[in-house]
Amino acid sequence: MIPLYKPYMPELPELNTILYSGYLASGVWTKEFEKELRSYISEEKVLAVNTFHSAVSVAIATAGCTFGDEVIASPMACLASTQPYAAAGLKIVWADVDPNTGTLDPSSVERKVTKHTKCIVHNHFCGYPGYIDEVNEIGRKYGIFVIDDGIECFGTTYKGKRIGNCGTDMTIFSFNPVRTVTTIDGGAVFLKKKELYDKGVLIRDCGIDRSNFRDELGEINPNCDIQFFGYSATLSNVNAYIGIQQMKTVDKRIAKQRRIARIWDEKIKEIGPYKPLKSGNGEPNYWVYGMLVPDKKACIKKFREMGYYASGVHVNNNIYSIFGKQDTLPGVNEFFHSFVAIPCGWWMEEKPENG
Repeated sequence: MIPLYKPYMPELPELNTILYSGYLASGVWTKEFEKELRSYISEEKVLAVNTFHSAVSVAIATAGCTFGDEVIASPMACLASTQPYAAAGLKIVWADVDPNTGTLDPSSVERKVTKHTKCIVHNHFCGYPGYIDEVNEIGRKYGIFVIDDGIECFGTTYKGKRIGNCGTDMTIFSFNPVRTVTTIDGGAVFLKKKELYDKGVLIRDCGIDRSNFRDELGEINPNCDIQFFGYSATLSNVNAYIGIQQMKTVDKRIAKQRRIARIWDEKIKEIGPYKPLKSGNGEPNYWVYGMLVPDKKACIKKFREMGYYASGVHVNNNIYSIFGKQDTLPGVNEFFHSFVAIPCGWWMEEKPENG
């Protein structure tokens, strides 16, 4: 069966050299990977980190979120996108989604704003871009941080710009095994403001200012103060090197995925009454190919019988008791019961099999 996800791994000619170099932790390769990310997104201020959870943790700490603050988010997301906020002691307030896109409904977001709201987390569901300008405007209107959650949307564009450079306060990406770019595990935080970037650099590394952490003998400098709580969240040279090699083919792979999506646009008309998931203001990376269908279970079974691993991908996170009981969200319910994803990856032939 053709898989819905498949890790891409390029040739790694320098890997053994790095492994036996004695310099495994964050270093020159990490800086080079950040350079590649800056060039790709066209945004200068980026922090490469060791997990997506670390990306969330660094972002919310940099934004000044503290225990009990409210975070508005979409429940139509990977649990990895929502659990870290609860783990940090923040209260997640669920907003509804547009049932046609699976992304945050700006009008619902605005209704959820209270005096306790610290930030809005804007998940771009399965790589499909949401209403970025509208959500960012709500953030500006109320003085609230906005974080674009790009867990699945590296390479996705919005109004001609790659997500990560769309005017949002912060953008977080995942580089776990099945993402478009993988470092085996890892992530990144992009920040718009230099003062937040400078703060984030410290928070990523246990609050340490590396420029004066050690004295002329290489000993820890007692005069170097630690002003921020932080994390051991730096990305290793090994993981960063893998990321650098991934970046060499990312555009080629995404371009192929978009070509396959165009094929699916036509092919699904012959298969059933399925509606391609669309985003009006941008182009997905097609991490998966999304559809809205009248009978979710029947659609999943049909494509699996055809040899394609179809799936609903995510369950709406507002069903989990850890987040507390909240209002029913009609858009979420409608989208969850109609969304199905099928493979659209670089590993596929450009003429769908069995067709």
